[in-house]
Amino acid sequence: MGFREPRIMDLGIHLPQFGRAAGADAISRVAREAEAMGFADVWVSDHIVRPAAQPYPSAFLFDPLISLTWAAAATERIGLGTSVMVVPQYHPLQLANSLASLDQLSGGRVILGAGVGWSEGEFAALDQDFTNRGPRMDEALDIMRAVWSDDPASFAGDHYKFEDLKVLPKPTGEIPIWIGGGSPVTYRRAAERGNGFQAISTAPEDLAPIIAGIREQRPEPEFTISYRTGWDPQGMDHGVIREEAAAYADAGVTHVVSAPWRETVDDWLRSMELLSGLVG
Repeated sequence: MGFREPRIMDLGIHLPQFGRAAGADAISRVAREAEAMGFADVWVSDHIVRPAAQPYPSAFLFDPLISLTWAAAATERIGLGTSVMVVPQYHPLQLANSLASLDQLSGGRVILGAGVGWSEGEFAALDQDFTNRGPRMDEALDIMRAVWSDDPASFAGDHYKFEDLKVLPKPTGEIPIWIGGGSPVTYRRAAERGNGFQAISTAPEDLAPIIAGIREQRPEPEFTISYRTGWDPQGMDHGVIREEAAAYADAGVTHVVSAPWRETVDDWLRSMELLSGLVG
């Protein structure tokens, strides 16, 4: 099979926020190098706790927003994203304030990748209802947008209610919200409530009709179609990565977040350098 040049996609990289490579120096160093290499953004994952019997993800994981704040302080312009924030596990007013604070401190660089979560054990440990996490997420998204724009703000929903609250600071502008997940409910939520959609673990041929369906409702080019992948040029054939990049671009993906598998920061940076040359 001959190689095809991928269409232009923005390329983001996951920070070494988890596992053996994670640490203060690793996060700031990778963020600085990502900015210098021309990556569009840097990303973090979100798991507050992990049941011991649950094999994924790494149990060693720095807090996502603290990690992004650390990365923001080491950089000037690169985007700062969550992939994804498990929104129903947080009170929406607290999360709104934290995200707006980071957006102000970083000069308007925050992207909120938002999902409902999948681990029932994590929700149980946090004394959170797993069964109503979807409706609670919908209200949380509405609340965050309300308090980011209105002053004071009020809200009356099935799960959250408040009147005439001031939540400051405001973000520098609209924080884009990319809805992540892999169910029909997620696709509807992305089209109805999001500024973008982030997919994971879906083959290009399966993702193409999903993207087409979302695009029927959200054709505007500023609506981002993102895909999170594990491309790592030190552990994968380069031709496979190039072919996958082309196939995802053909399916309608406009942005990719890659998470290297490396256990040292030097190897992480080497994977970034190689990946930038392949699909950047």
